[in-house]
Amino acid sequence: MQKNIKNVSETEQEVEIILSAEEFGAEYNQELEEAKRTVQIKGFRKGHAPAGLIKKLAGPSIEANIAEKMASKYFGEIVDAENIKPASRAQLIDFTFNPDQLTIRLSYEIHPEFELKDYSGYTFTQARYNVTDEEVQREINLILKGHGTLISVDEASSSTDTVIGDVSRLNDNGEPETDQITENHHFSLEYLPEDNPFRNALTGKKAGEVVDVTAEPKDADTEATTFRVTISEVKRLELPELTDDLVKEITGSRFETVTDFTSDVQIQIAQHFTAKSEEDLLESISAKLIEENPVPAPKSMVESFSKMLVENAKRQMGGSFPKSFDESQFRLAMLPNAEKHARWLLISQKIAELSSLAVTDEDIKAYAEKEAGKNASMNAEDLLNTYLSAEFRDYITDTILKDKIYEIIKSKVTITEEETAIPARHA
Repeated sequence: MQKNIKNVSETEQEVEIILSAEEFGAEYNQELEEAKRTVQIKGFRKGHAPAGLIKKLAGPSIEANIAEKMASKYFGEIVDAENIKPASRAQLIDFTFNPDQLTIRLSYEIHPEFELKDYSGYTFTQARYNVTDEEVQREINLILKGHGTLISVDEASSSTDTVIGDVSRLNDNGEPETDQITENHHFSLEYLPEDNPFRNALTGKKAGEVVDVTAEPKDADTEATTFRVTISEVKRLELPELTDDLVKEITGSRFETVTDFTSDVQIQIAQHFTAKSEEDLLESISAKLIEENPVPAPKSMVESFSKMLVENAKRQMGGSFPKSFDESQFRLAMLPNAEKHARWLLISQKIAELSSLAVTDEDIKAYAEKEAGKNASMNAEDLLNTYLSAEFRDYITDTILKDKIYEIIKSKVTITEEETAIPARHA
């Protein structure tokens, strides 16, 4: 076998494979014999047509099959011998066949070669969230909302109340249109957007008041519409008292006392924001390394991440996009993000390579024990068997390797902590 490798770009190569008759002849003769047995030619019994006639009629198909088989067989050998890192399947460009020689040309994408810039001097800031008693109480109040009772109040409405009233549309003369009246409409002010005109107009109003609300159109060519709301009632959510009995009801008896439940809420908030802190730090690190190492990403890798992002978006929308959704435009919008994912994969793989990182069975065992420790219902041995199975091993190996890469990076950069308040939206 002869081979000629040509670099087309930083992420693309072509290889020309030249084979002698000794290297492809056996497979060719086998294909020819198979054709003789199966090809039906008028005037000849099946299996008795002359080889020359078979070659004339089925030759191009046989030659194409041989080219595909030989490409698959020898490309793997070339990849190993030349230490090539393919990023895509090899595609057959063309081939030239004659009885003495078969020449095949293949194209494929590769992982680009690049020097990783020294990142040991980088500094990052990591948020350190303090969970206060007030945050815990706000979280408990959010839980208690599902068990609260709406009661009427003779007070001005707050931004979290529900305002009930009759809504009529006003005509050009400022008079209500009798056929455009909605009775007892409920405005849940808390769930309306902050810039919603009804939320702004009805906050601070009491039962018995009449409020005119003007809704500005999104289309500049459309006139504004004015509505009149005659408020009949303001309702406020009254939270129940948190008792041991209510704790048992809310948690399905997982906790029996207010103290235990409160402690768990605090732990859950702390774990959530610890994870968020780590995720935000990793995002900052990856963004910096991507910026400093403008490595080109293979198109197939970018396309793979693009598909992943689109599928994730579909799942978040219930499995499919709405009929009016422009998926092609969304895919275009996702390409820059997909390229970042691809570039970060290449950079993280380079770090793993330079640090000679690998995942052993002992690593998987330790990971299984750690995960089992998070949940008393899990058994470490059962979890380990699952992780070592053919179905899950690659995924778990990739997860552990990512953690190792992250730890290598964190050990070399400077990380300073910054006291950070819990985001207001959490409350």
